[in-house]
Amino acid sequence: MPIKLVNSSVLVILFLCAGFLRAQRPAIYKIGDLLNRVKASDTVYVINFWATWCKPCVEELPVLETFQQEHKNTKVILVSLDFKEELNGKVIPFLKKGKYLTECVLLDETNGQSFIDTVDKRWSGAIPMTLISRKRFTERQVIERKLKPGELEQMVK
Repeated sequence: MPIKLVNSSVLVILFLCAGFLRAQRPAIYKIGDLLNRVKASDTVYVINFWATWCKPCVEELPVLETFQQEHKNTKVILVSLDFKEELNGKVIPFLKKGKYLTECVLLDETNGQSFIDTVDKRWSGAIPMTLISRKRFTERQVIERKLKPGELEQMVK
């Protein structure tokens, strides 16, 4: 009997750790990968472009984290604009320290103006920038400033 209890406990711990580690290891995307994912689904997406070096971005992340935990029918994706070389040394430790569970991807692009215009021509390139996408990316709302607590709920409605 004790063996079954230990095996069950180990499985539960491994399952919980796998979920935690997955959330802390961002995938590396090109802008086309991200947009294809959003365009292929009728899900409402909240896509936030941020970086670890951007103070307003960092201050806004808890708002997005809380929103994602409270609104499971909306998909939040945090898109880090940090350099790919900083993934292991800066981005992952930052996400772990903040205990962020919201999906994060790292954008691997070198031509900023090109990917900015591809996302939305209304975007100046400033961050934080939050993009709300509906109906397979045919309806988009661009918010080019730090979000306040409770504000995102009104915008997504």
